Amino acid sequence: MASSEESPILRIIDANLNRLSEGLRFLEDLARLQLNDAILTQQLKTMRHELLRSDRAFNQQLIEARNAAGDVGTDIEVPGEDKQRELPTMVVANARRAQQSIRVLEELAKLPDTTFGLDSGKLQQARFDLYTIEKHLLSRLLRQDKTKHIDGLYVIIDTQALKRRTHLEVTNQVISGGAKIIQLRDKLLSKKELLPIAYQLKNLCAEHNVLFIINDYLDIALAVDADGLHLGQNDLPVKVARQLLPIDKILGGSATTVEQATIIESEGADYIAVGAIYPTKNKETATVVGLERLQQVRQATALPLVAIGGINQDNAAAVTAAGANSVAVISAILEAESPKEAVRKMIALLEVSK
Repeated sequence: MASSEESPILRIIDANLNRLSEGLRFLEDLARLQLNDAILTQQLKTMRHELLRSDRAFNQQLIEARNAAGDVGTDIEVPGEDKQRELPTMVVANARRAQQSIRVLEELAKLPDTTFGLDSGKLQQARFDLYTIEKHLLSRLLRQDKTKHIDGLYVIIDTQALKRRTHLEVTNQVISGGAKIIQLRDKLLSKKELLPIAYQLKNLCAEHNVLFIINDYLDIALAVDADGLHLGQNDLPVKVARQLLPIDKILGGSATTVEQATIIESEGADYIAVGAIYPTKNKETATVVGLERLQQVRQATALPLVAIGGINQDNAAAVTAAGANSVAVISAILEAESPKEAVRKMIALLEVSK
């Protein structure tokens, strides 16, 4: 049984271990069940088990010292405290609860002549780890609504495929046809020439609640406040781009192998583009990976998958059946006599294939 001197300290330890457990459990369940993020879930689960592991005798001491009925703080309410919160606010609140509890335990571990078995160094490292986890969890949550748009038809507005039409004209038709994801891709114009076009398309997409993504160019994505950025294997590394993008912007990366896909996911991508699924004239040097590779990547990640390369109305159903959440199309839409009607037909086809 705890001595009269130890009992108040044990009550503090018990209260903070309970708060720490509650905060970490909330964050872990959110990562697991709301975001389906295996990496964050594992990090939080490991932290929870390591910090809350203790021997039976010590647990008994904590329970014996507990006095919930006599706790003077249970009935204290803070004026203006929110009774209803949105999920991002809850993430911050529970992360703070856990961090503050760790800090209290960290300080108690420094008391002389104690036998509580608290490791201040281990607690300090966990607190700093949790600061990073909080940022990653909050950023994933803030991007979740955008990431949900990665479904169905993903139209790439490629300058080379416009056939004398303007970017704005074609994008307007594509949006009128029902497209909800637009990517601007250009290998011909200078950035100075491309920037005003990007502004036009961003404004048009925002007006119609359409996701607008820039291919390759982080600086243009930031300049026009695009919804996201897409990077190829030879572009800026996903890990670096994730650090430079605002936390509410989505980031996609291209992969031709399962290994590339898992690396992209670990570096902070929100979706993965797999291809080329079929031979494509838009990128004749592209490696053709086929449906089997798409299926392999599907088994390796829970992130949304965008299939790209040679996809048209004849093969789109097979691509979605192989595990793609979305199909990226260039020629089948941009080279059609009416991009608007081509989009409508492709969307109808994808809906049926689901």
